[in-house]
Parts: sequence; structure tokens; C-alpha cells
Amino acid sequence: MVEEKNQEQEEPAYDINRLPHDPGLRLSIASYHVNDQDAVRRLYVLRGPFKPIAHQFPKRKIGDRYRSCSPVWLFKHNWVEYSIKEDSVQKKSKGKGTNAFTVKGWRNWNMGEQALLKHMDSKAHKAAQEKLIGFMDPGAQIDNKIEKWSDEDRRLYKVRLKYTLRCLKFLLHQGLAFRGHDESEESSNRGNFIELLKFLAANSEEVDKYVLKNAPGNCSLISPKIQKQVIHCCAIETRKKIIEEIGDEPYAILADESSDISHREQLALCLRYVDKLGRPCEHFIGVVYVDDTSSLSLKNAIEALLVTHGLTMTQIRGQGYDGASNMKGGVRGLKTLIMQESPSAYYIHCFAHQLQLVLVDVAKGNIDCQCFFNQISILLNIVGVSCKRHGMLRNARLEQITKTLDCGEIETGSGLNQEMGLPRPCDTRWGSYYKTICNIIAMYPSIHEVLVTLGDDTLHRADWTKIHFMVGAFESFEFVFVAHLMYIILGYTNELSECLQRREQDILNAISLVNVAKRRMQQLRSDGWDKFLERVTLFCTKHGFEVPAMEDNYVPYGKSARYARNQTNDDHFRREVYIGVIDQISQELDYRFDEINMELLSYFYPHDIFGSDLLRLELQLENYIDVIRGDDRFKDIHSLVDLSVKLVETNMHTFYDIVYLLLKLVLVLPVATASVERVFSALNTVKTKKRNKIGDSVLDDCLVTFIERDIFFEVDEADIMETFMSIRHRRPDKDKDKNNHK
Repeated sequence: MVEEKNQEQEEPAYDINRLPHDPGLRLSIASYHVNDQDAVRRLYVLRGPFKPIAHQFPKRKIGDRYRSCSPVWLFKHNWVEYSIKEDSVQKKSKGKGTNAFTVKGWRNWNMGEQALLKHMDSKAHKAAQEKLIGFMDPGAQIDNKIEKWSDEDRRLYKVRLKYTLRCLKFLLHQGLAFRGHDESEESSNRGNFIELLKFLAANSEEVDKYVLKNAPGNCSLISPKIQKQVIHCCAIETRKKIIEEIGDEPYAILADESSDISHREQLALCLRYVDKLGRPCEHFIGVVYVDDTSSLSLKNAIEALLVTHGLTMTQIRGQGYDGASNMKGGVRGLKTLIMQESPSAYYIHCFAHQLQLVLVDVAKGNIDCQCFFNQISILLNIVGVSCKRHGMLRNARLEQITKTLDCGEIETGSGLNQEMGLPRPCDTRWGSYYKTICNIIAMYPSIHEVLVTLGDDTLHRADWTKIHFMVGAFESFEFVFVAHLMYIILGYTNELSECLQRREQDILNAISLVNVAKRRMQQLRSDGWDKFLERVTLFCTKHGFEVPAMEDNYVPYGKSARYARNQTNDDHFRREVYIGVIDQISQELDYRFDEINMELLSYFYPHDIFGSDLLRLELQLENYIDVIRGDDRFKDIHSLVDLSVKLVETNMHTFYDIVYLLLKLVLVLPVATASVERVFSALNTVKTKKRNKIGDSVLDDCLVTFIERDIFFEVDEADIMETFMSIRHRRPDKDKDKNNHK
């Protein structure tokens, strides 16, 4: 088991950590670098044959009948694998007279299984089996005949590997860097990995004795190259658990692209499926660099990523993206290209993104809302321009809390009266505006005091124009009115947005939540005006601001009267602003969410339920309804997720298999792409300015183990170590090279 020295050499044009799984996409072993050929063989043997049993095998006319590959052949014969690209059966070995299986691929479906059985009796097949057995048997390799391992060598090797793995697991879990700027023995800081290993050595005699001090120089297992290999093995075993749980079940894809700190466009992919307990879950599967964001490039990247991990496009039963044209385009968009591969891959425009578009349209479509958000931007620029002004706001807030405590208006307690600020909202995250408006209303007197102080201070004369305008706007009834209106509306929609972003959310419950939001808007319109006006009036009276009479003529603040209509305050504030904004939100909600109900009701899965299953479905559904209604165990069911979990708990999913399949197909449909958005948040944690040169493969492995840390920590260390030792041929080397890890 040798650690090779780090040598400056040209990077190969391939990445052996991302070998294609489909036999039709593989390169010949001879095309790889001679030092990588053994590793490539071992990786393919470790993966096993590519058997996409859930694939919808295309039919081809042979003679007078349409025939296709049978998944039974893949299931029965462990040496057979299928190429989706070539639509042919292949085997992993090459021998004389077997080109039909190893090079061109065998696709004479009319010959049936007899052709496979005949090939199994051939000398070439038996010779290939013997070679594979010899290749997989460590004891049969010539290196072990020349230099045998002692039991003590094996034990010490595993001790060193164990502690290397444990240090890397900790760093992966925390999303930390591994290497340091200077890793020489003279350095006071040799990087997180070596420093953590030194810490363990200081507290463990075993680590100090066998890992750092007495380890063979060429087998210390701490070099950067070995670190990357161990990290890759961690990612392999983490993904393996996710892929094994999916199996041949249908799943949905959630994808989005974003640039990283190095300005490289990264495509993130998550999978949504129903687990063995009946719960919908979403897991990150990988991130891949894309040259451009055209729909075809994204489709090829997604397909390559899925096939690399043994999944097929035909298993896809749902797609979740944002509303960009390259994603949802009806002619050449990504959703259309995916549906050409899997017609049942129903596309759902991210509900959270649609909700954001509703709020954007309202903000752009109402003049008073535009003015209000522009004023917020000016306010944040005034208060947040320096640390001194931030300090002024904190001190004013502290004085205000002290006064209200002395007056008995508020109470003290754990978690109460916390320090608040004015966070700058993000235009693509309208939920952040809700928090900003909440803080403005809560800190209203403190903000007003700071603005007045800045407006009187001659040191800030350069900003007086903006400050004096903002003081006047802040004291106006118009600002307070729109602030409270946005507070209520964004409060309702923010609650909806948070519910939509839950991973266990299902499509039908999401639609019901949208309908709840619509009803709330209608209630505000029909019954909420008097209560709302009373709330705004009390707020203005409390802070000493004038409240205009609703029957008086409307006088706009900060706008020319030339462009204001001759109307009363009631006409403007109630009809134009209050009812106008609510009506516009209701219209946008109807426009962006109403079509989902109709499409779902008319949608059908022809490749999942067909033939005799269609006949069974009607009878099974009637029996299912009768049984569920009379079973007390199903009384407290409130959602489709609860129903799915209860069916699995009671083992009824096996009796009503078609009904449960329908339930899974609905639960698989994505609601929001929040899981993908969280990937990019993790990407900013893992790939920072100091780690901006991290390789794509290592970045992918680090993200999988960091994001799916719960699954990662369920992986047995012995499995990771076994994978590490299987990928490359390794042997203990007594020749010491103390500088190999530098």
C-alpha cells in the first residue's frame, strides 16, 4: 500500500472518480494512463454491472414482432449489463469470439435467453470468470506472492487508515479545509488535518506511536493524495445508501444552477423519492460543472450524473425547477427534453419561486408600494452606511427598552427584548423583506430618534438631503399605512413560503395552503379594513403623528400633486392601496397556481399503471376505501404523508399495492426547490475564497458528505476502509520517505 509522491505532471483529460456507468459510454481500459488502469478496473468491478431494471426498454421490430431487452435477463444473470445509449446487452470481459457481447453489444432480442445461456457455456466466458475471480482475490496477486503481509502489518495499516478517516470525517462534517499553507514539519500550523492528527496523538498513545512517529515514510496515509482518495470513498458510501434506498422506485429531480466563488457555473441535483417508511424525502446527489446553461447542456449533465450513479432517466416522475426560460421552455426547455426521455416526468414550477413572483409583480405594479420600498432602500443606506450609525441605532434601541421596562409596558425573560438591527433584504428573497419591515415597526421610535439626530448634526451635512427627506417620509401617515399593510400581507405569504419549503411537503397539501392564502386575502378585503385602519391609527397616535381624516382630500407626500387624482383619503388609502394591493395579489395567486389543480387531475401515468393493473385498480380502490374508513388506526390522518406512513406501518401497502403506487407518484412530485437552494448555501461554506482552487471532483465529494451528514455518519467505517483498499492495489512499503506528505 504505497503513497505516491506528489509530482508536477499534466492533468489527465479524464476524472477516474467520475467514470461513466453505462457500458456504451465507457472508454477502453488501454486509453487511460498506465498508472490509472488498475484503479479504473477496480472501480468498475467495485460498482458491479450496470443493470437499469426500472428502465423502459425501447422496442424494436424484429421480423414481424416488436421486441426489447427483458429486465428478467439482467436480474437472473449477474454477468450481464445493459447499455441505455446503445440499447444492447454487454459483459464486462473481453475474449476471443465475444465481440458481440464486449464491443458491439448483443441486441438480438428474438433469440431470447437461450443465447445468453449458450454464451455462458463458451470457453471465453469461463476464462473471463476465472480472470475476474483471480483479479478480485488479493491472495492470488503476484505482489503478495513476492512480498507477503504479516498480520501485524495489516493491523498497523488499518490503525493508520482508521485515524486518517476519523480526522477527515470531522473536517467533512464541519465543512472545513484540510490542507495548510505550509505543511512542513517546521511550520507552526500545518493545516487542519495534520493539526487535528497531532491533537489526537497528544491524547492517544496509539496515534502517537503508530500513526505519526513510527509509521513507514511511504505508508503514513496522510498525504493530500490519500486524503482525496479517502474523501472520495466517504462520498461513494454515502451516495450508495441513498441510491440503494431508491432502488427501482420512481423519483423526481430538483435542479438549479449557480456560479461559485471562482465564477464557475455549477449545476446542483437533488432527488425526491418515497423511502421505505413511506415518507417523501429529498437528498443531494451531486454537483457538476457546466460550460453553459443551455437546456441541452443541463440535460446532458443531469443524465450523466444519474447514469454515473446507476439511475435511469425513465425512472423520473417529476421535475422541479425555477421559472427560467431554459428550464420551463415548452419547445426546447429542460423540462421538455427530460419529458422526451420520460413522458411521465411531470414538471412543477417551484411553488416558493411562484410566490416570490407574485410579490414582485405587486411591488412593481402599485405606485405606493414602489415608493415605500424605495424609501426603505434609502433608510438602509442612511443607517447602515457606517459602524457609528449602527452603534447609534443600538444605543437608541437600548434606551427605548429601558424606558418601556421602567414603565412596565414590556416584561423581561429569556429570549425577550433581543438586540435587533435592520438587515438588508435580498431582491430574490422576498421573505427577507418581511423581517426588515417587522424590525422597522418594532424599532420605529429608535430609528426616528437616530434620523432626527443625524438631521441636526452638522457633521452629516452632506447627507442632509436624504436624511431630511427620510425624516419627513418616516413621519407621514402614508409610510406607516403601507408598512403595516406589507407587514400583514408578507406575514401571510411568509408563513406560506416556509410551509412550502419543508421537505416532507406534498403537492396536494401545498395546493391547499395556497388556497388558504387566497381565502385570507379575501377576508382582508371584505372584513379587514376597519380593524386595519384602527391598528394604523393607534400606532400613529402612540408616536405622535397626525392621522388624516378619511373624508378629506388626499395630499400625496413626496410626489407632485399634478399627478394625483382629485380624491379623498378614503378613496386613495382604502380603494387604491388597501383593496388594490389585495386584489392584485389575489389575481396573481389565481393566475400562477390555479392551473396546477386542473393539470394534476387530468394527468396520467401510462408507464406505471397499464394492462391488467388498470382493471385491478378500480376494485382495489373500492376495497381500500371501505377498509380505511372502518379502521381506527387511520382516524388521525391529516395529510397524504401521514397516510403513506400509516399504510407502511400497518403493512397495508403490500395488499393495496396499486393504490400505494398512486400515492407514491403524488408524493414524489416536488413542491419547491428549497433543497437545491440549500446546496448553494453549503457551496459557499465549503468553497470559500481561500479554497477557490478546489477541484470539481473533490468539491462534489465534500458537498455530498457535508450536506448529507446524517447519512454519512450512518456509514460504517469498515465499509469506507474496505472501499478504499479495493479501489487501488495497496501494499505496505518499508522504504521510508519522510517528505512524501509535504
